[in-house]
Amino acid sequence: MTIRAGMPKFEDIAEAFIEKSVRGGRNIPLRTGTVPSFSELKRLMQSLRVLFFPGFFEPGFFKTGGAEESEARPPRERTAALLDEIFRILTEQIGVGVRFFSKDEADAPAPEEAAEFAAATASEFIRRLPEIHDLLDGDVLAAYEGDPAAKSKAETVFCYPSIYAMTNHRVAHQLYRLSVPVIPRVISEMAHSRTGIDIHPGTSIGREFFIDHGTGVVIGETSVIGSRCKLYQGVTLGALSFPKNAEGGLIKGLPRHPILEDGVTVYSGATILGRVTIGAGSIIGGNVWITDDIPPDSKVIQQHLTSAGSEENLLGKSETEDVWTFVI
Repeated sequence: MTIRAGMPKFEDIAEAFIEKSVRGGRNIPLRTGTVPSFSELKRLMQSLRVLFFPGFFEPGFFKTGGAEESEARPPRERTAALLDEIFRILTEQIGVGVRFFSKDEADAPAPEEAAEFAAATASEFIRRLPEIHDLLDGDVLAAYEGDPAAKSKAETVFCYPSIYAMTNHRVAHQLYRLSVPVIPRVISEMAHSRTGIDIHPGTSIGREFFIDHGTGVVIGETSVIGSRCKLYQGVTLGALSFPKNAEGGLIKGLPRHPILEDGVTVYSGATILGRVTIGAGSIIGGNVWITDDIPPDSKVIQQHLTSAGSEENLLGKSETEDVWTFVI
C-alpha cells in the first residue's frame, strides 16, 4: 500500500478496533474461523427450487436425462445430483455455523463433533424434503385459487412473491426445528430482502397458505397459522409486550405471537398482537388493531360512522349474516 504525503494515519483507530475484537466486544463473536457463506446458501436455495419445481429454474433441466428418460419426468441422474449437492452444502454450512456461533470457546463443539452433527442433521433434512414438497404444492394451489388474476399455477410458481417466500420459509422452518443455528434466519432474510415478506423461521404454518401481494407482511417467531389461511399486504402478527428477567434482559422463547386457526383471512394493514387466538373461519378487515381473542366465524371491521345509540352499533350479532361482527 502506498501512502501519499499528507495522508492522515489511523493507527490509533485501527488499534482500538483490534483491541475491541480481542476483548470480545459487544458485536464481536468470541469464536474464530469461517462464518457460513451467503453465496453457498443461495446455491442451496437455488438447488432446492430446481428440485421442488422442475423445469422452472434450470434451463434444459428435462434434457439432462438419458434416452430412456421421459420428458414428463425429472431425470434421475440430475435429481440425485441435486440431492448430493444439497447434502454437501448443508453439511458444510451447518458444521461451520455450529462452531462459529457457539456462545464461547468452552461451549463450542470439537470439529469432529460439529461435523457429525452437521452430517446427521443434513441427512434428516433430506428425508423431510418430500414433506416440504407436498406443502409447497398446497401453497401453489392456494395462490392459484386465491387470486383471480392468476392465469395458471405455473405463473404463481414463476412469479409470485408468496411462493418465493414460502419456499424459503418451508426450508428454514425445518432447519429451525432441527436446531440449526443462524442458517434458518439467513434463508428467511433472503426472502425478506427480495419480497418484503418477513416470516421468522420459527413460525408454524399449515397447508395451503397464501399471502396476496405480500409487501410489508411481518410474522413473528411463535406465531401459529392453521391450514387454508390467507393474508394480504401489510399484515403484522406480532408480540404485544416483552417480559424481562431480574437482570432486565428479555426473556426469550416464550409464546408471544398470535394463533390463527384454520381458514382465517386477514386483510391489508391489520395488526394482531400478543398470544391471542383468531377463531377458525374468521375474517379480519383492513387496518384493524387486535389484542384480544376472536371467536370462530367472526368478522372484524373498522368502525363505521353511526349515530349515537346502543352498544349493538359497536358489537353484536349480525342480522344479515350468520357470523359475529365486531366493529372497532
